[in-house]
Order: sequence, then structure tokens, then C-alpha cells
Amino acid sequence: MPQIRCDELRDRNDVILPNATGKSFWLDGSSWEIPTFENVETFVERLVRRGVVQEDRIVKAAIRGELQDITTRTEQRRVLRITGLTCGAIHQIERARQATLSLKQGAPILDVVHEAGYYDQAHLTRSLKRFVGLSPARIAREQEQLSLLYNRDRA
Repeated sequence: MPQIRCDELRDRNDVILPNATGKSFWLDGSSWEIPTFENVETFVERLVRRGVVQEDRIVKAAIRGELQDITTRTEQRRVLRITGLTCGAIHQIERARQATLSLKQGAPILDVVHEAGYYDQAHLTRSLKRFVGLSPARIAREQEQLSLLYNRDRA
């Protein structure tokens, strides 16, 4: 496999990282532990320190919906290039995350449909199954930890 520098990795969709062991992989000449739910924040912080992952001011503002001094199309292209997702997909994911949080806090499904801006319960169900992998009823009744419920204050 040809050597790939960290700064080239962000633009690659065809890279398969070789395994170092059953629980780690090689990246930029170092062995990296495959992250778990418990250590994913530390993993991301390490990626940031090494320059593999970078924050982009324009993308961060676009995701927050803040107006910028660039054209909408330029913003859309930049978000897609940096994240691999369209602005619309990011907003759909955030809406599903908010709906999931409301359901976990005990809000009735039909209230969540209205508050989150879904057309009807079927629309909410399709969205949550797509982004979370669970139906609204299952999210509401189960106590399992979902990774999308991370602490956004640290983000």
C-alpha cells in the first residue's frame, strides 16, 4: 500500500488503514487504538493534536446557521468537501439527534413530531431508523446509551 500523509487522508474515500493488531490500526507511522464509546473523545483529541482532524471556522459557522461573508454555494461546497456531508444532511442528523433526546427525556412521540418539525409520525420514524437505527417507540422505552447523545458543549 502506498504511504499516505495525514494531510492527504481527509480527502480520501478509498483508504483502508492496515491493522496493527486486532484492536489497532496504523496511521501516519503510528499504531492507533480503535476507539470505543468510552475513549472516543480522547481518540479525537489525539487526532486533532496530530493534525489529522482540523476545525474549519466556515464549516462550524455554517452548521450553526450563522451568516457569513461568502456565497451560499461556496459555503455548501466547502461543507461538503470538509465533512463529506451536505448542509441538509447535517441538519437532518441534528434534528434526529434532538428528537432522540426529547424521546429519551419522556416526551410523547406526537409532541416530538411537532416540536422537531417532522410532517407526521411516519416521517419521524423513517428519519430515526435511518440516522439512529431505532424506531421512536424503541428509543423511548430502552435505556441503552446512544453515541449521538454526546456532550455538545465540548464540541
